[in-house]
Amino acid sequence: MTKNIRNIAIIAHVDHGKTTLVDELLKAGGAYGEHQQAGERAMDSMDLEREKGITIKAKNTSVKWQDYTINIVDTPGHADFGGEVERVMKMVDGVLLLVDAHDGPQAQTRFVLRKALQQGLTPIVVVNKIDRDHSDPEGVHDRVLELFLELDASEEQFEAPFVYGSAKNGFFVKSLDDDQKDVIPLFETIIEHVKAPDSDPDAPFKMLASNISWDDYVGRVAMGKVQSGSVKKGDSIFRIRKDGTSQRGKVTKVFEYSSLSNQESAEGVAGNIVGVAGFEDIDIGETLSADGDAEALPFVAIDPPTVKMQFSINDGPYGGREGKHVTSRAIRDRLDRELQTNVSIEVNDTDKAGVFEVAARGAMQISVLVETMRREGYEVLVSRPMVITKRNENGELEEPFESVFVEVPEEYTGGVMKALANRRARVEDMGTNAHGSTIEATISTRGLIGFEFELLNITSGHGVMSHLFKEYAPHCGEITTRTTGTLVSMNTGTAMAYSLLPIEARGKLFVAPGDEVYEGQIIGENPRRDDLPVNPVKAKSLTNHRSATKGITVGLAPPIKMSLERAIEYIEADELLEATPSHLRLRKRILDPNERKRAEKARKAEAGL
Repeated sequence: MTKNIRNIAIIAHVDHGKTTLVDELLKAGGAYGEHQQAGERAMDSMDLEREKGITIKAKNTSVKWQDYTINIVDTPGHADFGGEVERVMKMVDGVLLLVDAHDGPQAQTRFVLRKALQQGLTPIVVVNKIDRDHSDPEGVHDRVLELFLELDASEEQFEAPFVYGSAKNGFFVKSLDDDQKDVIPLFETIIEHVKAPDSDPDAPFKMLASNISWDDYVGRVAMGKVQSGSVKKGDSIFRIRKDGTSQRGKVTKVFEYSSLSNQESAEGVAGNIVGVAGFEDIDIGETLSADGDAEALPFVAIDPPTVKMQFSINDGPYGGREGKHVTSRAIRDRLDRELQTNVSIEVNDTDKAGVFEVAARGAMQISVLVETMRREGYEVLVSRPMVITKRNENGELEEPFESVFVEVPEEYTGGVMKALANRRARVEDMGTNAHGSTIEATISTRGLIGFEFELLNITSGHGVMSHLFKEYAPHCGEITTRTTGTLVSMNTGTAMAYSLLPIEARGKLFVAPGDEVYEGQIIGENPRRDDLPVNPVKAKSLTNHRSATKGITVGLAPPIKMSLERAIEYIEADELLEATPSHLRLRKRILDPNERKRAEKARKAEAGL
């Protein structure tokens, strides 16, 4: 049985066709019956994944082809979700490196591939989208080999087989001259080059919990590759914690992951990827074993978080109107629940009641958590992302730095270089390709916050960037990421067109007539650096001869509506984002203007200004 199992992970940059490839493999493996319509992007099961077009959570499925079972793990391509990737590498024996025939390997590909090569996994390179205009499969072949050299691949890994094709059109070939028919050549390459799992079916049962899923009937399910032996419902096994202590329990269900669903299995056999239920509070990285005295299996070290944000209860005037979960206890319970399935975030209490500090890999990861909580009916206030600094052995302050890769049309190169210089980035390399210029730079994580939106504005939406964590290095000094001030409401009430017209002359508005606003809410952007108090709720006084709307002949420009990620990166240290199920509002941390002035005076006095 073990000889006929292949466990693979798919590595790809965002938008290189990974989820489409999985759809094709499922189709070819007979996952859909004759009358079933093949779903699009079947593996992206979360609403947010479908909306953003990216993979957030690592998920697995299996395809039956001839006598073989091929377990496929879909990994996220964004560096912020790297914690999902690192632990997946423990479950598989080979990786499919999927690269675009035009773009070639990108930054995030490099990050995940490095982790796979370090684990000694066998790579198979799939060059996708060869049917597109300007595709250059031969050029991409050479760039992938260069990447292998850069990442210190072993001789065996460097000899990786290449497969070319188009997931969208459902064909793959081993050589560019072969007939373009179906996906069989890819299946053949997987069977031939990925080795069967190295597991012992006759030894006692042992498995590392590499992932956690949830089942409505049995609760937490530990997912992982069975290292040895087998497990079935009713077995008495031990859970070995990371500190070496053990707890006895009974297996209530064993799941196999096939096609598009998980189904109850008679037995989880050695080498297969299965889910085991029976331990209520099992954690990722713990070992399940038939022997209570067995040693815990080693778990992959996960890179530390680099940014932190504060979550707190919504104490604004409109707090509690829309959400079902508005108390600090509800928010803390939800964050604890997230900790159980997401190993790359940390949650700590602060010295203020009802304020929690959440640390993660990047702002994107935290914004996905905030968006998920909003949709579940939570109301929460979120602060600007702050980097996690530390001191080295000489007592010098260090902060995280990242490698950023930017691709822009030629005419925008100067503007992008200036923006990088303003953020204290160090340009490491420049080049050109079919799209225009490529820039590789080292930038502090602080400098990177908000850069993606600035890049889109500079390049009219044509700029593309990706980034990954590089190192901790000495603090690089003050960085200004926002050069504008804000328009702050002085009153609470409904915004009026009459008062918004003169305010619009001072800057850009974030609210429209009829929106409810409150004192301390940010209703617009001031082109100057300072904050300007304004009154958006003043109505036109009426007389017998004048109506409310007479005289308002000039229309207001549509207000700027920010996405959650944009809003989080826009706010400054003294501002917060109020996220409720149906509204995103920017506000000052201290709503009362007089209190704000006093706090600012105290801050300046403390700093000796």
